[in-house]
Amino acid sequence: MRPVSIWQRSPWGLLLCLLCSSCLGSPSPSTAPEKRAGSQGLRFRLAGFPRKPFEGRVEIQRAGEWGTICDDDFTLQAAHVLCRELGFTEATGWTHSAKYGPGTGRIWLDNLSCSGTEQSVTECASRGWGNSDCTHDEDAGVICKDQRLPGFSDSNVIEVEQHLQVEEVRLRPAVGRGRRPLPATEGLVEVRLPDGWSQVCDKGWSAHNSHVVCGMLGFPSEKRVNTAFYRLLAQRQQHSFGLHGVACVGTEAHLSLCSLEFYRANDTTRCPGGAPAVVSCVPGPLYAASSGQRKQQQSKPQGETRVRLKGGAHPGEGRVEVLKASTWGTICDRKWDLQAASVVCRELGFGSAREALSGARMGQGMGAIHLSEVRCSGQEPSLWKCPHKNITAEDCSHSQDAGVRCNLPYTGVETKIRLSGGRSQHEGRVEVQIGGPGSLRWGLICGDDWGTLEAMVVCRQLGLGYANHGLQETWYWDSGNITEVVMSGVRCTGSELSLDQCAHHGTHIACKRTGTRFTAGVICSETASDLLLHSALVQETAYIEDRPLHMLYCAAEENCLARSARSANWPYGHRRLLRFSSQIHNLGRADFRPKAGRHSWVWHECHGHYHSMDIFTHYDILTPNGTKVAEGHKASFCLEDTECQEGHYRGLLGSLPA
Repeated sequence: MRPVSIWQRSPWGLLLCLLCSSCLGSPSPSTAPEKRAGSQGLRFRLAGFPRKPFEGRVEIQRAGEWGTICDDDFTLQAAHVLCRELGFTEATGWTHSAKYGPGTGRIWLDNLSCSGTEQSVTECASRGWGNSDCTHDEDAGVICKDQRLPGFSDSNVIEVEQHLQVEEVRLRPAVGRGRRPLPATEGLVEVRLPDGWSQVCDKGWSAHNSHVVCGMLGFPSEKRVNTAFYRLLAQRQQHSFGLHGVACVGTEAHLSLCSLEFYRANDTTRCPGGAPAVVSCVPGPLYAASSGQRKQQQSKPQGETRVRLKGGAHPGEGRVEVLKASTWGTICDRKWDLQAASVVCRELGFGSAREALSGARMGQGMGAIHLSEVRCSGQEPSLWKCPHKNITAEDCSHSQDAGVRCNLPYTGVETKIRLSGGRSQHEGRVEVQIGGPGSLRWGLICGDDWGTLEAMVVCRQLGLGYANHGLQETWYWDSGNITEVVMSGVRCTGSELSLDQCAHHGTHIACKRTGTRFTAGVICSETASDLLLHSALVQETAYIEDRPLHMLYCAAEENCLARSARSANWPYGHRRLLRFSSQIHNLGRADFRPKAGRHSWVWHECHGHYHSMDIFTHYDILTPNGTKVAEGHKASFCLEDTECQEGHYRGLLGSLPA
């Protein structure tokens, strides 16, 4: 059976643009130490919190007055220019909607448009200095690479006065340390200040405070704790308090956004009559430590899931999609902020949001855009409980799809596995750690039946994103002195957080092919193509046609018929063909580059086109119960995009399985 693809012009266009370097590449950062003439008279600083020294709200001083930049039309290219103004080599990201808090004073720039190569922000297009229709709720921020320009003089760059801030939070188990499994869900609250880790005085400590702490640590909720036990324990220990007077509303995404006070360095008596604050958190379904917790959570009645994340390389990140009228759709990023993102994260069993992403940073969706201007207080149990605006097709495009990155619990699984021998940290032979305390050792995995699903779990466990390949032979990667195979029969579904959760042979090792040559390897990638068949188009255009064999010689010559056609009684008889139109869209964040490039294509006079003789798209026809009843495949053709996404240039595609 030979499925035929009938190309039709579509408003979606076909697949992706292979972007020119001006579309994707980051501009080469300037390394000139002196300030450019265009920036004379301007001063720059990073402000707001919580933040690190290389990130924050961008503020500019002009004519002696400090002001901010509106996030309208702001891009990574503008962030590159501003980071260089601030003395950093380049930008790694940018933020919107006053992530670092609203500024004050003038909004100096609006609709800022830079190519990324400008020597000064004054060379970028904008509405003009001081001409803005924004509020400070739309202040833009930048995240710069933590690397200074060589010889940069920061006399023109002013840091906002050094406010103390909480940089990180952790729970320190008071008993049984080292024996409790990760993630730690209960313990003394410790905050990292510039001079090290300190504890928090529990005077006035509330459930709202615990809710915020648990959210930062990757947990959706908190529970009550036996404070009497911890107070008794505290009487026998020395404590170092650095923080007191914490008063959270409970909707904050970070402890630094709460009202709090730091102890002064010369305080001699700290937390009189008090004790260290203690928090106990409830893990989400993915991170329930014990089987008992998992069973308890699974036994709770589960309603229909109406929110999901798509397109993310790691757990707890992705494009936000919601279910409405039995159809999944996306959310417009207008007014999308940390409060709304945190509601999504907690609803899905993660902590509060680390980032609220705009501009389809997690790839563009397809179909409907269901919601816009979602405004959450942060207390809602579901995104659907937040006030929002229903949207029409004219209001928003998929280039404005909202996404999230959630806080996740620390599990330590990345320390139990490693890659060796590869050309980069993203590839290599897989080595796993086995044994107990005092007898830990590293070993290899048998390559039998190792594939993409297993590679997906390894890449996820190491925080390296997606799996490009799962390799069963790794003789070209030297494993050094590691030669023992310690795991075999690994079978994963692809959704596991670590290899420990996959099925395998246990302590019994059984390999069909022995030796380090036939051990498992992976190649990971931070981004990936996400090829999606337009199934509705297939259903709308499919029809059956009986075709005489003597009219299928061209198709047979080009190897476009199924294998069963080889045994047909040529030229007599006929073949029954399922014909349909197909379009395949790339919804991922990486370009799709097929295995066989155009240089390997062959010209065929029969149909009058080039295509690959080696790379085909395979189709299987299945019954509703999954039984395969027919097969077909189609060769690669050279096609062009009919329509590029906003901001992308039209370009010629390479080979494309159609």
